[in-house]
Amino acid sequence: GILASLLVRVCCNKGPSANLFHLTLVITATVCCWMMWAIVYLAQMNPLIVPILSEE
Repeated sequence: GILASLLVRVCCNKGPSANLFHLTLVITATVCCWMMWAIVYLAQMNPLIVPILSEE
């Protein structure tokens, strides 16, 4: 997230409204990636499908 916001500041410097828009997109993308990671991690703790163990 920090690297992406620095890259946006350096590459897309076209006024205050454009900077705010790009910074908002970077923050939103960072939060969405973090939430996706958290959901996938937490879903592994309590799986919906239970493995069937064989009697062998």
